[in-house]
Amino acid sequence: MGFVLMIIVGGVIGWLAGIILGKDVPGGIIGNIIAGLISSAIGSRLLGTWGPVLGGVPILPALIGAIVLILIVSLVMKAIRK
Repeated sequence: MGFVLMIIVGGVIGWLAGIILGKDVPGGIIGNIIAGLISSAIGSRLLGTWGPVLGGVPILPALIGAIVLILIVSLVMKAIRK
């Protein structure tokens, strides 16, 4: 059950980061989940595990990591299109 909750939290974090930035994560729901899980790993490594934790995912560092990850991915996708 913990793994399913972690996937749900990762998807919500990726979705929220996309809304905050006004950019869509490539890949839809799967992209949101992947972005949320990767960003939680990046965010917790860089910022620690402060703040509330839900499903083993530190929410605030994961959200900050997701915002940074989506910015980087959107910049790379824009550069590839040119």
